[in-house]
Amino acid sequence: MSVTLVRRWGDRQNATRKPKTMKLTQRVKKILAGYESDNPGTKANLARILMQGRLRGTGHLVILPVDQGFEHGPARSFAPNPPSYDPLYHWQLAVDAGLSAFAAPLGMIEAGASSFAGSVPTILKVNSANSLNGNNEAPTQAITASVGDALRLGCSAIGYTIYPGSERAYDMIEDLRELAEEAKSVGLAVVVWSYPRGSYVSKEGETGFDIVAYAAHMAALAGAHIIKVKLPTDHLDLSAAKKVYEEQNIARDTLTQRVSHIVQSCFGGRRIVVFSGGGKKDLVGLYEEARAIRDGGGNGSIIGRNTFQRPKKGALEMLDTLINIYKGKE
Repeated sequence: MSVTLVRRWGDRQNATRKPKTMKLTQRVKKILAGYESDNPGTKANLARILMQGRLRGTGHLVILPVDQGFEHGPARSFAPNPPSYDPLYHWQLAVDAGLSAFAAPLGMIEAGASSFAGSVPTILKVNSANSLNGNNEAPTQAITASVGDALRLGCSAIGYTIYPGSERAYDMIEDLRELAEEAKSVGLAVVVWSYPRGSYVSKEGETGFDIVAYAAHMAALAGAHIIKVKLPTDHLDLSAAKKVYEEQNIARDTLTQRVSHIVQSCFGGRRIVVFSGGGKKDLVGLYEEARAIRDGGGNGSIIGRNTFQRPKKGALEMLDTLINIYKGKE
């Protein structure tokens, strides 16, 4: 057989050889099965997040969100750890820690999109608020990026915030519907930050047990693939809901019990639910929260300031412990 024929035969063999595929775990397959209407592109992007980093395949996630510069300003966000003013610092931190995904607004994703292409799944935050234009009665957010931007930058998902309880909540939900429809049509996943806030919710109610469950359920009903909420207290805010919670003996004494109910409220656990880390806190409290999330059936943490406001060495050590907690090792 001539050299030319050998080469052609080899080319045909390579062309027909099955491509290497990402082998999904049974846990990830079960999670993806809950999204029955989604196209292969969207499921592939969910799989990329679920199969990324040190928690790949476990069904647990730790995501780094860095959208606080919009909300709180640069000094309040980054001055405690000056290297974090640089967007590439956060990209590298997510990679070095072996995290599941990196979420940020347009400019921060653009700043490292080429250098870190393919290194970690990204979630483009497409709306944001700021503290200069705060409105306690009718809080809302401006749309700051598009589905087209997410595709251009190679993102796996878009992220969007709603404020149940705000006078502008209906507007935000309607905008979400349009963005989610467009994102899903081109194979992107949708992550919804659902934070009760505004004139129809008391300050205590923003993290109230019944209100957080309601907000999480709204996000699921609005079509979110991944739902982000704050950890709930044992406070019951709505009188009508309080009556039902007490009559039905819905457990709320421990954080684990409360997390379990939030997960239950997201279609009986058929949606991915992650919990916000909130403001910077001591490590003991942070680890106790992670254990409660894990034991309550939550999928993980989306943790920003508690990560990047620490020096990098301390942040990596903290994230290592968090990951081990979600692996059941601590």
